[in-house]
Amino acid sequence: MAEGLFGVHGLALEVRGQRMGLLASNIANASTPGFKARDIDFKAALGAAENNGSIEAATLYRVPTQPSMDGNTVELATEQTAFAENAVQYQTTLSFLNGR
Repeated sequence: MAEGLFGVHGLALEVRGQRMGLLASNIANASTPGFKARDIDFKAALGAAENNGSIEAATLYRVPTQPSMDGNTVELATEQTAFAENAVQYQTTLSFLNGR
């Protein structure tokens, strides 16, 4: 991304896009035995991206409030809420960049 032209917003869009993919994967695997839900710590990922680092260190396993008996840690309501919030934030950042 062209950080000089878009500032931190270009990096934010990239991190939000990657987070959206990860959350979608969680939702898609809600019934997969043993699947471990993951999420991206946005602040840590953005900091890593600003320093040309990998956001993998900011990708963490989600701690479930009620894990299932088959070892799956996806809580569908939590994932859907996080996905919707991230989608709104992604669209807001994209609209800001389009306005520039």
